[in-house]
Amino acid sequence: MKNAMNKPSHHCRRFVSKPLTRRQMLAQSACGFGALAAAVLLEENTASAGSTGPGLVLHHPPKATSVIFLYMDGGVSQVDSFDPKPRLAQDAGKHPRQLFKVDATQFDAVGNLLPSPWKFKQYGQSGTPVSDLFPCVGSVVDELAVIRSMTSEFSEHTNANFFLHTGSGLQGRPSMGAWTTYGLGSESKNLPGFIVINGGLVPPGGLDTFTNGFLPATYQGSVFKPNAAGMSNVQPLEKSVNLQRAKLDLARQLDKHFSGRLSGDDSPPDVLESAIANQELAWRMQAEVPGLLDISSETTATQRAYGLEAGHPQTRIFAAECLLARRMVERGVRFVELTCPDGNGDRWDQHGNLRDGHSKNALSVDQPIAALISDLKERGLLDTTLVVWTGEFGRTPFAQGGDGRDHNPQSFSMWMAGGGIKGGVVVGATDDYGYRVVEKKCTVHDLHATMLHLLGIDHTKLTHRFSGRNMRLTDVYGNIIRDVIA
Repeated sequence: MKNAMNKPSHHCRRFVSKPLTRRQMLAQSACGFGALAAAVLLEENTASAGSTGPGLVLHHPPKATSVIFLYMDGGVSQVDSFDPKPRLAQDAGKHPRQLFKVDATQFDAVGNLLPSPWKFKQYGQSGTPVSDLFPCVGSVVDELAVIRSMTSEFSEHTNANFFLHTGSGLQGRPSMGAWTTYGLGSESKNLPGFIVINGGLVPPGGLDTFTNGFLPATYQGSVFKPNAAGMSNVQPLEKSVNLQRAKLDLARQLDKHFSGRLSGDDSPPDVLESAIANQELAWRMQAEVPGLLDISSETTATQRAYGLEAGHPQTRIFAAECLLARRMVERGVRFVELTCPDGNGDRWDQHGNLRDGHSKNALSVDQPIAALISDLKERGLLDTTLVVWTGEFGRTPFAQGGDGRDHNPQSFSMWMAGGGIKGGVVVGATDDYGYRVVEKKCTVHDLHATMLHLLGIDHTKLTHRFSGRNMRLTDVYGNIIRDVIA
């Protein structure tokens, strides 16, 4: 061989001088097979961290790795659930304006003080009082940190729902589930990181309650139903796997080509990359979802404990939601939100007929929630799963009409359990009538900051550049609720 100067040169010797036997080939390429497997594993880990976001963002060691958010749509009455007020019974029938300042209400129908129709009992070693609405939840109360001093900035359902889920009362901001998966990605390669199990009641505000907002579309909430079908198009429509794969590859190739042509614009390529990622995830979900939704593998005792054999139809619906939520976090889903079942007459929004509405709604969720807490604990999952129970606001201690309660953003009760939570504690206090917070006031921003903290995220550092500034779930607010952290 000669070089450019027409002089002999030595070969690099990076070639095989003679054919290899099969034994020699396997011996010399064995390390290459290992490297190939390692590359695949590294690619999967990178993908699970979120390829279009910051990936796995841990600012400190996490206490929880996943969240199950039990959303009590409509606003549970705090004085009928977790905040007993004997003074209501003592002053029953008196008009509240004789006793304290009353703010403008949603419907401006301020009636007399209305005592709770349910009795309270102390449960567990902590002695935390819980009303007769929730006897099953009472049985696991030592796992709960009850916050009696939560507040909202909105007294109307739609704005309050947006505020609770996104930290803003306006439409279009990313949901807390989207922010969580944006920061941490998903531990599951074959399932979305953020799943909403729709029991039948989509909150006021619609699916934008679970939106990705200005974050990439890979972080939007994927809506499942608590039945065998689960979601549309889970079963492939193509006659063969190869045909479906070929169509998906063609779509990906076209999207990649189009994305390259728009490389000068920041937004469209990002949108296209998210679409490609979602198409690939949908492909993998077709193999994963049927097994996830098949609860026949669960023992009869487990199904019965959750309430799948309950006489009340809505209990069976929410039981399926809770059981699926446990199965999802087992498979690495980062954030699971459950909505209330339809069919009880209304959500937790009893402007009239309080006893009937709250009784039916509580009957639907009480047994399944207690079973979920117990099941997570028994399987060793409660230590790493943060369970949050709340509505968007509370109810007034005085009546609307004769037997209902109006919206009350001044105070409401909620609870947290599991990953990093100190069980058997009560945080904050309201006045003698349960109307306003008088001790350790908490805000929705504080709740979000605490949830992210338990997941290992500093809420002030998880940001996304949008509309000229760095946006975050807690906006410019939020303090960690230290009293609930173990």
